[in-house]
Amino acid sequence: MVMGFVNVLKPPGLTSHDVVQNLRRLLKVKRIGHGGTLDPLAAGVLPVAVGTATRLLEYLQGGDKAYRAEFILGLKTDTQDLGGRVLARKPCPPFTEKDLQAATRPFTGTIRQVPPMVSAVHYQGRRLYELAREGLEVERPARQVTIHEFRLIRAWPDGPYYRALIDITCSRGTYIRTLGADWGDYLGVGATLAFLLRTRAGSFRLTDAWTLEEIAGAIDRGERTFLLPPAAGLAHLPVIIVPGEFIRHVSNGVAIKGDVCRPLPSLREGDIVRLETGEGQLLALARVEPDTRGSFLLKPHKVLK
Repeated sequence: MVMGFVNVLKPPGLTSHDVVQNLRRLLKVKRIGHGGTLDPLAAGVLPVAVGTATRLLEYLQGGDKAYRAEFILGLKTDTQDLGGRVLARKPCPPFTEKDLQAATRPFTGTIRQVPPMVSAVHYQGRRLYELAREGLEVERPARQVTIHEFRLIRAWPDGPYYRALIDITCSRGTYIRTLGADWGDYLGVGATLAFLLRTRAGSFRLTDAWTLEEIAGAIDRGERTFLLPPAAGLAHLPVIIVPGEFIRHVSNGVAIKGDVCRPLPSLREGDIVRLETGEGQLLALARVEPDTRGSFLLKPHKVLK
């Protein structure tokens, strides 16, 4: 049975669904899904879960993501990227790189962001992008996201447009095109996303990503080195080693007391942890729950069999 994660390098031009369909055909597996949509024009890391690892996708998406983005200052479109209709053009003043970096400060930390109309957010049973294709625009509530890093790499003031290259590290649910558009509005000139590369999604990094062509070649050679174990996508969750005599309990979904496991990380009620064997095999994800005797229980939440 094929099970695990694949760190795919999505090329521009394909949707995330296209990538999943390609892998479904290559691996001959029906149960498969991706861990965080990348827009068709974007490229970079797209984690894909195969087999029962799809049950872990909701936890994979809890990890932070990192991007390299190029924005055009002085240009606004209705999609906040170059695929949209131009709404406004405005000449840029002689910004210095210090000016641009200083303007990122209000967008660093915990901020509120309105999802773009071209997003996949649901509105009354439909996706926003479906409404946008019909020329409709609706009110969208702002969402809270966290921007850990918003750092200017380089700026090019010369040429037909003022361009800026930015590195961004953020929480899940962040819309990079909207972050850039809001930043451009703060600068007084607007901004549009010209290029986007996801360099990291949780523990999956660009340097370790496989193209679809490389995956196809490995399969032709009878290799599966691109297929990572289920735990590979959960590096942000604490690990607890289950003693051998309690492995069967966990595999049967039975809660075990935390004090039978050593050593233990610092945990709080409600935390999700990985329960593994001493050999590194992922047994289950468990939730930390209080015990009547003052300790705590590790209650299996997702059991892998």
